[in-house]
Amino acid sequence: MTETENCCTPKVAPTDSCCPVNAPDTVQNCCPPKSGKQSCCPPVADHRKPEYKLEGFIENWLDTPIGEIPVVARKLNRVDQFGRIAMRWGIGRNHYAVAPGIYAVGTPDAEAEVLISANYKLSFDVLRRSLGSINAWILVIDTKGINVWCAAGKGTFGTDEIIRCVKKFHLTKLVTHRRLIVPQLGAPGVAAHLVKNGCDFNVVYGPVRAQDLPAFFTYNRQATPAMRRVNFTLLDRIVLTPVEITILYRQIFYTALALLLLGGIGSQVFSTSAALIRGGSAIATGFSGLVAGAVITPVLLPWLPGRAFSLKGIWTGLAIAILLGGSLLPDAGSTIHIALLLQVTAISSYAAMNFTGSSTYTSPSGVEKEMRIAIPCQLIAVVIALGLWLWTAF
Repeated sequence: MTETENCCTPKVAPTDSCCPVNAPDTVQNCCPPKSGKQSCCPPVADHRKPEYKLEGFIENWLDTPIGEIPVVARKLNRVDQFGRIAMRWGIGRNHYAVAPGIYAVGTPDAEAEVLISANYKLSFDVLRRSLGSINAWILVIDTKGINVWCAAGKGTFGTDEIIRCVKKFHLTKLVTHRRLIVPQLGAPGVAAHLVKNGCDFNVVYGPVRAQDLPAFFTYNRQATPAMRRVNFTLLDRIVLTPVEITILYRQIFYTALALLLLGGIGSQVFSTSAALIRGGSAIATGFSGLVAGAVITPVLLPWLPGRAFSLKGIWTGLAIAILLGGSLLPDAGSTIHIALLLQVTAISSYAAMNFTGSSTYTSPSGVEKEMRIAIPCQLIAVVIALGLWLWTAF
């Protein structure tokens, strides 16, 4: 049997005349060409190849004028839920992303809305889960795995990337309207008139929170004042605090190691017991400052005096230092108390300032200005505290 006789009819027009026109068969049965021969078989989609591993959130595929598009689940599975928890603790945070491209939710058609999203999977999951019964397209752009708000500030979620993706994924062949729903938190990076000029799509800014999208569409794509308001509730702040500590694990480890070694230095040159006692105490004190800045400060954020986060951290650090000094070290000398005060407040101030990256209330220029003033002051306080602590060992 020759290759021509054994070859089937592909679903698409063959590129070679070897295929019998009326042979009733499917592409799966299409036989590979012999060595050196040009294949008459149509290309097989990657997701149909034997070695392909399907993402857990993809339910099936939808045939469209631009090819097959993955349909994603509206509900999060156990893997998605585990990923959400892991992200809150900073595990795999830099690689938690989905592939850029077009995804379908439900059975969207040419009139369905097109929602723009970042490829940070946590954002992607919130969006698909929040759509309810709405059928829509999700155009995921490559923000390097960063959420919309941060990506807009860093320039990876912006006008040029949207225009590029609209053209790259042939969106004009998928929908008949010319409308993109862009999340409001991405607005700082998107110039609507330039998007219009660049790809002929109009930008409509959606609500701040994805869960307001059903109501947003009910109101004919009009956001109420409440949908435009950025809230930062107690729950919003609490869920962010674990990652504020875990992202500092390297600094915490090396600092703890240094404190153990320095704690052993004294009149006996070096003492292991002193290293454990004095070093351990210093580590515990430093950790209390970290908790004050990364946990207590976010919880009490609206009620702490001052606008700068570093200043807010000083207040909680002072309170913790006074509490520790009065309850655990009532008989210690004034030198130890001063060292304790400086160390705890400096660490608390630094950790609280670091929390600005989790808030939508600050601006990059404001954070830079605050850091230029606060970091030298925090560093000086730590050096003085360390010197006083070492001096008490002799």
